[in-house]
Amino acid sequence: MPKLVKVYLQQIAIGFGLSAVFTAILLYMNVGNLAHLVFNSSDGLLGLFLIFFFNGLVFAGVQFAIRIMRMGYEDDDDDDDRGTPIRVFDAEPVRISTHDGVRR
Repeated sequence: MPKLVKVYLQQIAIGFGLSAVFTAILLYMNVGNLAHLVFNSSDGLLGLFLIFFFNGLVFAGVQFAIRIMRMGYEDDDDDDDRGTPIRVFDAEPVRISTHDGVRR
């Protein structure tokens, strides 16, 4: 399996783990009377699953984005090298004529 796929699956697992913890904290703290709604409604478990699932998608995406953005910093070992110089091209403006023959 390619390394990027392994990293992606790992970050998905971390994101959904964080979502489970976040959802448990929401229920424990009873934010917005959520625990009462979940446990006393016929569709409460569906709502609980949707909170878990969609938070898992968000957290997994953020985890993966952070991991990808930090990949370049892990392998960067030459801080003092400024790289190759960029050649500067000095262009002189050229007159062009338009369709009506007037030069600008």
